[in-house]
Order: sequence, then structure tokens, then C-alpha cells
Amino acid sequence: MEIVSLQKDSGTPKYKQIVTSIENAIINGLLKKGDKLPSLNTIKNQHSLSRDTVLVAFNELKNRGIIHSIVGKGYYVSTENVVVEQKIFLLFDELNSFKEDLYNSFLNNLGDNIQVDIFFHHFNSNIFAKLINDNIGNYSSYVIMPANLVGTEKIIQNLPKEKVYILDQVHKGLEEYPAVYQNFEKDIFNGLYAALTHISNYQKIVLLFSDEKQPKGILQGFQLFCNQHNLVSEVVSSIKDRVPEIGELYLVLDDQNLIRIIKKIKENKLVLGKNIGIISFNDSLLKEVVENGITTISTDFNLMGKKLAQMVLNNEQIKIENPSSLILRKSI
Repeated sequence: MEIVSLQKDSGTPKYKQIVTSIENAIINGLLKKGDKLPSLNTIKNQHSLSRDTVLVAFNELKNRGIIHSIVGKGYYVSTENVVVEQKIFLLFDELNSFKEDLYNSFLNNLGDNIQVDIFFHHFNSNIFAKLINDNIGNYSSYVIMPANLVGTEKIIQNLPKEKVYILDQVHKGLEEYPAVYQNFEKDIFNGLYAALTHISNYQKIVLLFSDEKQPKGILQGFQLFCNQHNLVSEVVSSIKDRVPEIGELYLVLDDQNLIRIIKKIKENKLVLGKNIGIISFNDSLLKEVVENGITTISTDFNLMGKKLAQMVLNNEQIKIENPSSLILRKSI
């Protein structure tokens, strides 16, 4: 049985008939995931077609993630789910509660028949490079969260530029790509400014900052704010050996260290929101209820996911700065 069969008198374009034939071969079990398709020239010669006609059909299937190409070898079946209209590669740095909100919002706003495969690079450049290189040509769109990794612009340059979307941080070298991003320097400065009357009740503001994982803009915005308002400040990379003291306000950027500092506050019999304070970064349901509420500076991750979905669906080549705000609770 032939993989591709065409009807000469059909009103359906030849490239569409090729697409349908391959879809039917997959549905009927004639082709399975990993199987090699007949070559472009084989189909062209068998049916007296132009090579471009066959290429258009293959590109449609490729853009939907049904097939993929391997340079020098040919085209192969990627999935047996032929109802997929788009197949999206989504690369996060890590998964946590607020990124789960972002992910769910993205999925919910994409609609039906779109497959999203999620991967994590865990702030490791080698893993980032391998995930990108192993999936070139396999997806209709690539959504990439580069985090703090250096040289990501060189790694992704082999992807089709018009199919790449940058999420969260836009480094130097990535400015040419469409993006939904946070302006971390501005967001942290404006968030702290909105809390200035509360911050002024403390003698020192301490930023817990990791060069490896945290956006550099947060550090820049924090330092700018403290300098402009003549605040005593300190930047630390760890609170492992630190004893929190009365009059300190901690700006904590990740959930693990948030729990650690709360535990230390309790161990030292301090009262959160009275003689010591906490501002956290990135809001979540947990922070609404822990210790009667933790104040946060946070972007809207549901909105970020919605905007990202709209951008991918409409193939919009634009940059969108996602808004951020202070959510004031009892921790300061």
C-alpha cells in the first residue's frame, strides 16, 4: 500500500492530498512514530509533481509537529496524534508554584489541538544546549526562558528565528526576538518605593541574592532604591549562618529561603511584621496564608501566560513588558 495516493480530478490541492495521505497512513497504523517517510524526490517522481508541492506538504506537517527532518537523512514521523495543529517546545529554568501558574495560563489560552512539551534546563548551560540542539526542527514554535545563562543567543541561533519567543529575561543578544518579559530593575525599585512608608520602620534592609539564579536587574533595582533613599542595606548570598535581628527587613527572592528565614525568626522569638519584616518576590497562594500573609512584589503570571499564548497563536513579532505590583500583607 502506497503512503501517498492522489486523485487527479479532485478539487483539493495536491499538497493537501499529500498531507491527508500521510495523516491517514498514521491513523491506519501504516506509519508509526519514528518511521521514515518516502523522500521528496520519490513522491515527486511517482506523482509527476514539482518538488515545491511536496515540500509545502512536508512543511505543513513539520510545522504542526507531526513530522521532523534530520539533515542528510530525510523526514520521520514525530507523533501519531495527527489532530495536533501546533507543537510547542517550552523551555523553563525550573518549575515552582508561580511558574506553574504561568504554565497553566499558557495552556488554557492556547485552545484545542495544540501540544506543549515542557523541558527544564535547571540553570545548566550544557543541558540548555542539548535540549535546544536535540529539538531543532521538531516544533512549530519555541518558547525559551534563558534565565541567567550566558551565551544563549549563540545556542538558539540555529532555530528558525521567526518561531522563537523569549520569556521572562531578555539578555543582550536576544533583543531581536519577540518576548514577554519582566523589567526586573524597574519592578523591584517601584515595588520597594510603594512600600517605603513601611520600610522606613526598619533599620536595615537585607537582600538575599544568588548570582547563579536571580536576575541581575533585581540587584540593580535594589541598590538604586537604597542609594536614592539613604537606606542601610546589605546583600547576602546565604542565610545559613545568619541570625536575624530586630529591625531588619529581608527581601527574599525564592520560596526555600523564605521558609528558612521564617523558621529562623521563630527560633529567635522575633515577631514578623513588628520587630522584623519580610518582602518576598513572586506571589503565590502559599504567601497569601503563611504567617497571616507575606508581602510580595510580583508580576501577573496569569497575564504573562495569556499574552504569551496570544503572541504564539498570532505569530506576533513584538515585545511585551509584563506589569508588576506590590501586594501588601502583614509581614511588614
